[in-house]
Amino acid sequence: MATLDLTKDNFEQTILNNTLVIIDFWAPWCGPCKGFAPVYEEISEKYPEVVFAKVNTEEEQELGGYFQIRSIPTLMVFREKIIIFSQPGAVPGAALEEILSKAQELDMDQIRAEIAAEEAAKPA
Repeated sequence: MATLDLTKDNFEQTILNNTLVIIDFWAPWCGPCKGFAPVYEEISEKYPEVVFAKVNTEEEQELGGYFQIRSIPTLMVFREKIIIFSQPGAVPGAALEEILSKAQELDMDQIRAEIAAEEAAKPA
């Protein structure tokens, strides 16, 4: 599957309707983004069950602002509608595959329990 371009119009539906979504926040003028793009595309072909998406932060400044993207490229991984990974900087293909592998292995019931515990501990 090729990468999907995300906009504010299709972002929420993409996250809600897919189990695992990895997003590359990038910009056309960004050298490291241009270097990372072919790696990202190549890995996307190996994992058809994962949605590989891209957000052009120049065109989608609202999304970049919402997710507080301060450095590009930034990778973000959503699993079952929860952000489980966010990191600025381009990564080599092997590291991207390792991130995906770890994301798929996570116990999401445990993650939800941890989030619930954090929420319960917050002062009202």
